[in-house]
Amino acid sequence: MKWKGRRQSSNIEDRRGGGRRAGGVGIVGVIIAIIIWKVFGISPETTLGVAEQITQPRQVQAPAHQTTEQTESHAFVATILADTEDTWNTIFAQYGKSYTPPSLVMFEQSVQSACGMASSASGPFYCPADQKVYLDTQFFRDMRVQLGITGEQNQTELSRSDQAADFAQAYVIAHEVGHHVQTLLGISQKVRQAQASANPAAANNLSVRQELQADCFAGLWAKHTHERTGFLEQNDINEALDAAQKIGDDYLQHQSHGHAVPDSFTHGTSEQRQRWFYRGFQTGDLQACDTFATQNL
Repeated sequence: MKWKGRRQSSNIEDRRGGGRRAGGVGIVGVIIAIIIWKVFGISPETTLGVAEQITQPRQVQAPAHQTTEQTESHAFVATILADTEDTWNTIFAQYGKSYTPPSLVMFEQSVQSACGMASSASGPFYCPADQKVYLDTQFFRDMRVQLGITGEQNQTELSRSDQAADFAQAYVIAHEVGHHVQTLLGISQKVRQAQASANPAAANNLSVRQELQADCFAGLWAKHTHERTGFLEQNDINEALDAAQKIGDDYLQHQSHGHAVPDSFTHGTSEQRQRWFYRGFQTGDLQACDTFATQNL
């Protein structure tokens, strides 16, 4: 994926320290956290609870004395966020609407959001209470290692050997921004209202539809960004599809306990996640991403 040399978003709050990270949640902890997050639906948006906004929005620049890897990851994230801004500005304008971009908070180990306190083990998440995306870039390394996207364990965040996984990382950011789009369009609010009176299986089904729509929005972002910049390279789309396959509910449940329980799915099967991402990429059409209007997910 060709990402360098393009505009970088200023809507970044970099709350990371200037030194190299120490410790962390560990390999086993990350595996467990990913399984809990993806399989059982214990995601920050649904389990941390929407609390009163604790902090006022602020613009934070990258801390001084960052490592080379931190500087590189900041530039990567800021570029992808800028791409999502350009895409959604254009799409919202087509519908006579104005797009308000989210801020993206980069953090280490733990972070305070308007949805509560979260740790690195929560994975990337979107908080509707403050309309911010939260991302510990350590997750990128964990994703590559734990999900088998690359085979090496002691890599820096975005080293040259990791460039084969950069589009999968961009897909994660675009997916979380997709949840912001759902908030702006009133979709997330309607889902939460419907879930409040639904039985557990129906509530999970609504969650699946919401997550698949965010996947479709990520595919839509990829298409529009490629048309504008030509940033995609050979195998980038396959890389995103591989990542989607490895975070499907059925895949993770089989990995964790040998069988799948469909009524407990909250994010969709591997096949569904791949199909809806690719649908967004093929069509580039917002209306084609209406996962709530179809019987066939």
